[in-house]
Amino acid sequence: MSKHLIEQAVSSSLQAYFTDLDGAEPSKLYDMMMMVAERPLLIEVMQRANQNQSKAAQWLGLNRNTLRKKLQDHQLLD
Repeated sequence: MSKHLIEQAVSSSLQAYFTDLDGAEPSKLYDMMMMVAERPLLIEVMQRANQNQSKAAQWLGLNRNTLRKKLQDHQLLD
């Protein structure tokens, strides 16, 4: 059920994005989507894992070093 809700939210957001483009062609859409989806995912998972990077990495299916790199890329490390 939750996966379906997330897919609906992404689809709705993309529809609004294309409407806002008003006929202009998008650029680097895949990269943009990954960046805008990844940041809130990392924030939420880190909060729910009580900032425990090992636990968060496990939940995300990532290596801890990969998680640290992503957190740095999004400026989420202190």
